[in-house]
Amino acid sequence: MIKEPPRYILITGAAGTGTTTLARALAIEWQLAHLEADDYLWLPSDPPYQHLADKDLRDEHLLVQMRCAGRAVVAGSIMGWGQALEDIFELVVFLALPAELRLERLERREIERFGSAKPEFLEWAAQYEDGSAPGRSLARHQEWLSRRSCPVLRLEGDMSVAQRLRRILDVIGDPSQPRA
Repeated sequence: MIKEPPRYILITGAAGTGTTTLARALAIEWQLAHLEADDYLWLPSDPPYQHLADKDLRDEHLLVQMRCAGRAVVAGSIMGWGQALEDIFELVVFLALPAELRLERLERREIERFGSAKPEFLEWAAQYEDGSAPGRSLARHQEWLSRRSCPVLRLEGDMSVAQRLRRILDVIGDPSQPRA
């Protein structure tokens, strides 16, 4: 168990593993700010996710928001965003799901959000396990996780949000309770 409740937690994994859902639930449960890496990676646009934000500005902007919040849970991938940001977390939770389930969830999410799922996005997401495209891949994530100095909790397989929260609580204890 971690001695002090973490101020900054990162929930990361492949697209479609439930990072946003878990981060949102954790934020509500333990009254943390919930921040989405994609909100800093992409510039606001309609439709969204069309133009990448300036790399140096996105990193600093996310760090400032985290520090202003005091305690925060960040959802998404921040690999390659800079040591100051990557090393600020006191717990990293890595989510993994079978590719078929992940892609099914992603397609459903994209249809709910945008009315359709872009084939090129689904193709990019499908390559995660073999790492054939730039960006996130299982191998890159594993390598990045191996360099973390904080605890890394790996949650593999299809679990409910409540089960995932319970596993996190087992590691960090109840943040609302004082420590001895």
